[in-house]
Amino acid sequence: MKKSITILVVIMALLSIMACQFSISPRVIQAEPSATSVVYTPAPTATRDFPLVEDPVPTLSPLESTLDVDQERLASLYERVNPGVVSIQVATDQGNAQGSGFVFDGLGHIVTNYHVVEGGTEFEVDFPSGYKVRGEVVAFDLDSDLAVIRVEVPAEELNPLPLGDSSQLRVGESVVAIGNPFGLDSTITLGIVSAKGRTLTSLRESPEGGLFSAGDLIQTDAAINPGNSGGPLLNLRGEVVGVNRAIQTNSVFENGNMGVGFAVSVDIVKRVVPVLIADGVYDYPYLGISSRDDLSLNEIEELSLPNRSGAYVVSVVPGSPADDAGMRGGTIETDIPGLNAGGDLIIAIDDRPVRVFGELLSYLMTEKSPGETVKLTIIRDNEQKEVEITLDKRP
Repeated sequence: MKKSITILVVIMALLSIMACQFSISPRVIQAEPSATSVVYTPAPTATRDFPLVEDPVPTLSPLESTLDVDQERLASLYERVNPGVVSIQVATDQGNAQGSGFVFDGLGHIVTNYHVVEGGTEFEVDFPSGYKVRGEVVAFDLDSDLAVIRVEVPAEELNPLPLGDSSQLRVGESVVAIGNPFGLDSTITLGIVSAKGRTLTSLRESPEGGLFSAGDLIQTDAAINPGNSGGPLLNLRGEVVGVNRAIQTNSVFENGNMGVGFAVSVDIVKRVVPVLIADGVYDYPYLGISSRDDLSLNEIEELSLPNRSGAYVVSVVPGSPADDAGMRGGTIETDIPGLNAGGDLIIAIDDRPVRVFGELLSYLMTEKSPGETVKLTIIRDNEQKEVEITLDKRP
C-alpha cells in the first residue's frame, strides 16, 4: 500500500508541473500584416506558489519606431509654435466675428486675413497664455487678403514664428494648420500639400469691372474651417509656409471643411507684409491681360491652339503694358459663347515654362515688381515669338 501511495504522489506531482508549464507558455501578438511582427512574452501571474518574473523589454518594429518619432515631432511642433498663434475677436456693426493670426515680429505686428478684420470697429487679440489686448489694424492688402494688426504687449507674449520658403514645398508634403475653428482656441490639424500655384479672385475690383486675380495659393487637405482664417499653415519644421485663407464648400455643407483649403503662400507674405508695415500699401506688377486658367479639350480644339498647355490670352486691357507691347486677345467668334479665337498663347515667361495661367501669375507675384521687364514666349498664328513687356502697377 505504501508503494501505491508513493507512485500516486509522484504522478500527481508530474501532472502539476506539466499544468504549470502550459499555463505560462508565451503568447505571440502579431502586428498588422504590413508591419514587422513583435513577440511579447508575458510574465506568469504572481501567486504564492510562483515568483514574479520580470518582463523582457519588447523590441519596437521600424513602423512603431517611426510612428513614435512622428508623434513626438508633431507634439513638439505644437508646443513651440502655439504660443505665437493668436485668436482675433472682431466687433462690427453687424455683430461679432472671429479669426486667427500669428505673431510676425517682436514689435507687436500680427498677420491675419483682411476678410477677418473687414468692417471691424474693435479688435481683441487673445494669446494662448490667456493675455488679452486690444489691437489696431495698421495696413491691409485686398489683392492677397492680408492684414496687419499692431498690439502693445509685454515682450514675453511675443513669440514670432519663423517663415519658411513656399517655393520649396512639394506636393504631398505634410503640413499642419493651427488656429481657432468655430472659436475652439489653439486647434491643430494635419494634412498634406494637395497642390501649388492655385488662383482665386482677389478682393479688389479692376477698373474694367470684375476682380483681379490672387495667385500662388497653396491647396491643402489639412482641416480648415471658419475661424481658421488668418492662422498659419506650417511645415513639419515649424516654419510658416502659408496663411490659411479659404475653404471650398458646396450648398450642402456650407460652412464645413471638405478637404479643400487654400492658403496664401509665405513667399507672398514675405514680399507684402514688410512693405505694408513700412509704407501701408503694396503695389503688384501688372500685365493687363485676362486669361482662362484651364481650357477643356473641346475649347482647345475650337481655338485651334497648337499646344495643349499654356496661358491663353482672352483679352488685353487697352492702354496696359500688354497692349503697349502689342499682345493680342481673342477677337474671332467661335461656337463656344464668350470664347473668341485669335489670342496669343503664352508658353513661357523669362524662359520658365508656363502650363497654366496660375504659373504665370505666381511668377509675377513672387519674383517681379512694377517697372521691371519680363520676356514672354508666345505662339501667335502658329508661330513662336518673344515679346518684352515693362510691368506697371495694378491700377
